Amino acid sequence: MKNVLKWPSFMLVLILSLVLSGCSTGEESSSGSGGSTEAKGTIEQIKERGKLIAGVKYDTKLFGLKDPASGEVEGFDIDIAKALAKQILGDETKVELKEVTSKTRIPMLQNGDIDIIIATMTITDERKEQVDFSDVYFEAGQSLLVKNDSPITGLESLGGVKVLAVKGSTSAQNIREKAPDAEVLEYDNYQDAFTALKAGKGEALTTDNIILIGMQQTDNNFKLVGGNFTSEPYGMAIRKGDTAFVEEVNSLLKSMKDSGEYDTLHEKWLGSKPE
Repeated sequence: MKNVLKWPSFMLVLILSLVLSGCSTGEESSSGSGGSTEAKGTIEQIKERGKLIAGVKYDTKLFGLKDPASGEVEGFDIDIAKALAKQILGDETKVELKEVTSKTRIPMLQNGDIDIIIATMTITDERKEQVDFSDVYFEAGQSLLVKNDSPITGLESLGGVKVLAVKGSTSAQNIREKAPDAEVLEYDNYQDAFTALKAGKGEALTTDNIILIGMQQTDNNFKLVGGNFTSEPYGMAIRKGDTAFVEEVNSLLKSMKDSGEYDTLHEKWLGSKPE
């Protein structure tokens, strides 16, 4: 009688084990075949989404500037983003341009808000700890922008001077090191910093020379002084560890340079072919 009573209990345990085993096997199979979104590389995500999401500047003439009238964002960086979309998706219009600043661009990349940063970003050892970089696609150098009648001639003239810079930029850090007696005031973006310079809130604005040239082109009451006192190699930033995407971007740069497309864009936006 005791054996008969034990039999249903045994069967119940056996059935439950089989059911649980079956559930477990199904989950493993699903995970193994499809993979999670997080495990997918950026290129695969771009293809599935059907568009590239690029983090670009909206306030940097020549590289990434939004026209308030048309709403279009144009510049050297923008055209490179379009070329990358064409290489991956076969259509340069399949790109979404999201605004970034020097302060927000790395967090936005790390959070997955954008696929890549193409935004006048200098390659530094400190930044390499947070992101991976493409090959250098432009060489700039830090300089100073001042009013035409300013007595400032270079770094040696900055003692006690208010110098304007942008938050999160290498320029702010560099000027503190190279002109320790200057008072550095930081703004959220280049447009705000340039507006502050025009309003007399500082005597000089510092950032990369090519960015300052773009500002000067909009207002000839200003000039560049002091030459270039740093080297600022620009790279495109990619999430850490995504080697395949780095290789894809480097492949694009090589093909653009080999075909002459890079020279054409350089001349279109910056006025001359690269040296």
